[in-house]
Order: sequence, then structure tokens, then C-alpha cells
Amino acid sequence: MNNVEKNSINAIRVLAAEMIQKAKSGHPGLPMGCAPIVYELWGKHMNHNGKNPKWANRDRFVLSGGHGSAMLYALLHLFGYGLTVEDLKNFRQLDSLTPGHPEYGHTVGVEATTGPLGAGMAMAVGMAMAECHLAAEFNKPGYDVVDHYTFVLGGDGCLMEGISSEAFSLAGTLGLSKLIVIYDSNRISIEGSTDLAFTEDVMKRMEAFGFQTIDVADGNDCGAIGKAIEEAKRDTARPSFIRVHTEIGYGCPAKQGKASAHGEPLGEENLQATKENLQWPENTAFKVPDKVYADYRELASKGEQAEAEWNKLFVAYCANFPEEAKRWEKFHSPVDADALLKNEEFWARNDKPTASRALSGNLINKLNGILPNMFGGSADLAPSNKTEMKGESFFGKDNYAGKNIHFGVRELAMSAIANGITLHGGLRTYIGTFFVFSDYLKPMIRLAALMGLPVTYVLTHDSIGVGEDGPTHEPVEQLAMLRSLPNINVFRPADDRETAVAWYSAVTSTKTPTALVLTRQNLTPLSGSSKEAMKGGYVIADSSGETPEGIIIATGSEVALAIEAKELLKKEGVDVRVVSMPCMDIFEQQSDEYKEKILPKKVRARVAVEAGRDFGWGRYVGLDGATVCMNSFGASAPAAKLFEKFGFTKENVAEAMRKVMAGLK
Repeated sequence: MNNVEKNSINAIRVLAAEMIQKAKSGHPGLPMGCAPIVYELWGKHMNHNGKNPKWANRDRFVLSGGHGSAMLYALLHLFGYGLTVEDLKNFRQLDSLTPGHPEYGHTVGVEATTGPLGAGMAMAVGMAMAECHLAAEFNKPGYDVVDHYTFVLGGDGCLMEGISSEAFSLAGTLGLSKLIVIYDSNRISIEGSTDLAFTEDVMKRMEAFGFQTIDVADGNDCGAIGKAIEEAKRDTARPSFIRVHTEIGYGCPAKQGKASAHGEPLGEENLQATKENLQWPENTAFKVPDKVYADYRELASKGEQAEAEWNKLFVAYCANFPEEAKRWEKFHSPVDADALLKNEEFWARNDKPTASRALSGNLINKLNGILPNMFGGSADLAPSNKTEMKGESFFGKDNYAGKNIHFGVRELAMSAIANGITLHGGLRTYIGTFFVFSDYLKPMIRLAALMGLPVTYVLTHDSIGVGEDGPTHEPVEQLAMLRSLPNINVFRPADDRETAVAWYSAVTSTKTPTALVLTRQNLTPLSGSSKEAMKGGYVIADSSGETPEGIIIATGSEVALAIEAKELLKKEGVDVRVVSMPCMDIFEQQSDEYKEKILPKKVRARVAVEAGRDFGWGRYVGLDGATVCMNSFGASAPAAKLFEKFGFTKENVAEAMRKVMAGLK
């Protein structure tokens, strides 16, 4: 290693340590230990271009150990992605481009929002799956227009988290040879040595998953790291796992190899000692030698050249395969919302009682004929979730062109993989499981919402209507949980028309994930349902008078029940309105005028009906209203018996309205 390379590596270490010291907050251990890895990888083995960070055929890099963000920001600065020295100085400050953990869409060059350990590992699996599928869709002999690697770097914590095991088990099964995992093995966690709680043979575990395993004894040996990366690339049958033995906080005499290097600034004295120990030539903070910048410019130019060569290949591809070029454009463009809105087949009514999970399945198959880049599946529940695209094959080691995905019983990894597929670009993905298991999905749904990824979640068996499987499988609190998340549209449709609206909203979304909460039990088509459901809430059965005496608000299967209660009250001379509220999130985005039209403030007699917890309904029923909701877990019995037991009858809903109205007199 020459002196310039040594200083280029140390530039990553020093800049990271200086960022953290100035912020008085951060994690210097990973950046200082992994600097040689990322210098070798980004500089000599990855195809990427800071001048065009969204180049379609770039290699992807995910920092799964997101606490090491200072290292990533140093790389983005040095490789010309637009981060300035001033940005580095504002590390972890309000409104800066250098937040504490990497944030996709906020900082150019960040491929995924990471922080929860292991999440980046699983999202990288999704990216690798997307690359394989798109390559199978588009590549022609001599024209490999989709041909790139996904690299992910993480540490002991990422491998302790169960999500990585779920994801790597699937990756090995699928033979994702363009996936290369780099394991920063420094043997230190926050509480001390990893021997306290993590003594398994990781290499044997990864081998059992179906990975090629490679060991690099010295994390400072760039030559050995480079050879390992090239060896990983040569294996075209398996994903690769490279363990690199590093030393946390390398270069800091007082903290090197110690847990104290992980999550706190080095301190001014230790920072100065580090610079002296590394023979860093600059005394001024955030000052990088010109020769180091020149080295990075030369390394970056290789990425520019790689993109230029790909651009020539792609132009020739488009000329030789014009129909494929049109398909490529469609894959990489937003859904034509106007065309879908006018598509009569998509909006055709279903005239018989049908479960919304089955209605959703029909719509998935209609959409598959409209949108060529659908790619999704279920956590071993496709027959129940109705998520299979009929007539399409399944994605697998011997068939990467398959559009259906067998995720296996791996809900948490599945939701992270869906994020990775979406982050990759070019594909519109959906995943499915039982609604009660959204508890497993939630951490990665949260990341999707945070990143603004339009993933669709098909969540069936939505309530006590599950019936005989009992309270373990009957969701009661999950609606409130998902609705509490920012930037997600949670739909619980009441019939075929509202289910179509939900799917329309999902596939035309560009920045918001969508949860479709669907029934096992049949739903009767409702005469009053309409595309007004696109506003999140609307009048589905109105009062006779201009101003209703009361309002019943309901979702899903309970909308029909609310209409029955309205008819019962009508016979008694009580004139109420029924509002269907398939999506609170979208209703809240409507104008104040529209919301007042649907739910006039002067009408205080209100009852909300939903077979889930009442948490969140207070904003609509107010202090004077009431709810007919679940206040306990469910039970094991036929669905009809359970709805009766827990008060979901027209008589009970009507009685709830009577009591509210009596209380207001």
C-alpha cells in the first residue's frame, strides 16, 4: 500500500471521527475499523457514479450497520456525490444532509434507510432478487443491460438479529449469486465482547444457508479484501459471505478494540492521538490533502467510464430490441393513473357476496394484465391470501423470470425484502400474510413509510371473522397500530367497489405504502358504494333529511351491518346517515369543507362500528358518541357466533345510537 492509499483510507477514519467529535454524538468504531474495506470496495470493485447516483445498472451498497453513517457520508463526500465539507460538519444536526442514521431520499447516494440492525441485510436480499428478475426479463445474448451486484456491510448485531437469518435462508435457497455480504467481525458489542451472547460458528451457519464463505484474516489488508470480493464474484451459483476480521476503533490508541469505541466520540485528546498514530498529515479539522482528493477523483472516474460504456450498450439494445425498450420504459415509469381509472374491466362490479380477500385476488390478476412489472407473493399463505398471479410461474433458482414469490414462513424478512425490491427500482411489489401477523411486518412497514416506498401489504383474515382459529389469529389491535404510523394508507374496504379503490390507490401511489385489510367472510355488494371511497370516507347511505339526526361510521364488513341498523332505526322514525370510512388516512387529507360535509360538526350523535379496538375512533365520535368495537381478545367459534357474542348485530348498533341520542337530550 502506497502512502496516498494509506492516507485515503485514513481520510475516512479521520473525517468520521471529526464529524462525531464535532456533533458530540455518534459511532466512530465501525468507520475506523471498516475504512479499508469500503475504500477497496468502492474504489476498485463497485460500479457507481457520483455524478449520476441513480444510474440503473449501478452496483448497490447497503450499510446495514447504519450507526456507522459517518463512514458512508465520508465516502459520499470523497467520491463526489455532492456532500460538502460543510455537510460533514453538520453531522447529526437539524435539517442537515448527514443525519445520525442514513436516510433514503434525504441524502444522495444512500440506497436504504438503515438503523434497526439486520434490516439492511434483508433489504439487500430484496435488491438482489430484483436484479435477478429484471435481468431475466430484459437481458439478451450480448446485451446484459441488467448486470450488477448488491453489496451489504454489517456486523455482529446484524447477524444476531433474526431478520438476517430469515433473509439469508431465502437468499441461499434462491442462489442469489449477485449478493455479496461483508461481515465486519470485530467481536465487540455495546455491552462488551460478543462472547457474552454470541458464540456460534457464523461461517458454518452461512454455509448451511447455501452461501459461499470467505475469510479475511486482516481487515487492514486491502489486497486480501479485494481478492475475496473477486472470489465472491466468480461464484455464479451462490451468494457470498465474506468475514473480515477488523478492530473496532482502529487507530485510536486508547479505544482500539474496546467497547467504548462503539457509540461515543473519541474525545479531543484521543482524536489528536489518533491522527498522530495514523500519521495523518493535516492538523486542521476536516482538512483532506489534495493528493487524497486526487486519488478519489481517479477512482471515481472508473465509475463514470463504466456508466458511459453501459450507456452505449443500452442505446444499441434499444435500437436492436425496440419492443423491449418500450417495456423497459413502462417498468421504470409510474402507473398511468388516468388510464387505470378509465379501465372498465378493472372497475367491473362483482354481483355476488364475496370475501374481500378473493376480490383482491381477482384484482391482482387484472392488474397483472395491465402492469407488466408486478412482482410479489406471500409468506406461505398464497392460497389463503389469494395473492398468486394465475398463469405466472414462481421466482426461483432455475426461473428468475417468475413473477410469483414463495417467501416461506418469514414475515419479517419478507417485508424487508419488499422494501429492497422497491428500492432497487423497476418493479411494483406486494406481499401477503394474515392481518394478525402484521405484528411481524410492522418494523419494516415503518421503514417503508419512512422511506416513502409504495409497497402494498395484502393482509387478510381481518377480524374475529377468522372464527374457529381463535384469539391467536383474530386481530383486534392491529388496525390501530398501523393507523398510528405516519405516511401509510390503511384500507379496510366494505365491498368489491371499495376493494378496487384500495388497489387503485395502492398501485398509483408513488410515496406511500398501502395496507389492504381484507376479510375471510363474504361481503355483499353495497348499492351505495362508489369511487367516492377514494376520499377515504364518504356517505354510503344518507339520511332522508338534509341534516341527519345521527351518523353511524363503519369500515369493512361492519358497513353492511351499519346500513341494517340504519334501516332498523328508520322504522322507529330515527333518521341517520351511514358513512363508510375505508381509509382514515386519506380522509384526513381531504379539505375541511369536504370533511364537514360528510361529518357535520353539529351532528354530535355518532357511533363508530368496527370489529377491532376503538383506539383512534375518538376523533370522529367525540365525547358524546359511542363505539361498537372490540374491548377484549376474540374467541374460537364460527364467525357468525362471534359477531353475535361481541355485539356486532344491527340491534346492538341501533341501541348504541339510541343511547347516544338520549344522552344528548
